[in-house]
Amino acid sequence: MKAIFVSYNQAHTLSVNAALDRLHVKGFSRWALTEGRGSEGGEPHYGNHAWPSMNTSLMIFCEDDRVDPILEAFREIDAEAPMQGIRAFVMPAERSF
Repeated sequence: MKAIFVSYNQAHTLSVNAALDRLHVKGFSRWALTEGRGSEGGEPHYGNHAWPSMNTSLMIFCEDDRVDPILEAFREIDAEAPMQGIRAFVMPAERSF
């Protein structure tokens, strides 16, 4: 089992939701307002007067074979608007109940 942490500009919310629905991703938690600054360019998302945009973050839990299609969907979203920002990181999820 894997955990995928995703952080993205709120402008991507509809596209992210559509991808999650299309891929039948059901197991996730969402944080609607997260601040951040990407390491590969783009602008900070701090929700203040200088940098007013904000991020949203997700933690998705899925079987290993679901990771690649999910990452590919997020790559496609990023390719459409790379300055908005979306990044995903995969980690092992060793136990659950």
